[in-house]
Amino acid sequence: MDNSVIENPTAHRFEMVIGDAIAAAYYRLENGNVVLTHTEVPQELSGQGIGSRLAEGVFRLIRASGRKVIVRCSFMAGWASRHPEVADLVVG
Repeated sequence: MDNSVIENPTAHRFEMVIGDAIAAAYYRLENGNVVLTHTEVPQELSGQGIGSRLAEGVFRLIRASGRKVIVRCSFMAGWASRHPEVADLVVG
């Protein structure tokens, strides 16, 4: 099981494939910033740290792309608040 996070710009989401399921963080672009709007982890995978691994990968990809992030998703906002190493990416 790879669990790599990829960006799917066509679907406006970051994805992590877990077996036959997909965890996803949805976004829109606004003035060059990534606006994280919603995160979904399949119910059967709840409580296994999938959301946190997804968040880590999302912020890693955003950093690598040179973009900044506006966090509108409560899950991602909570994750970012517990990870000061990504504070420099958050602009709103």
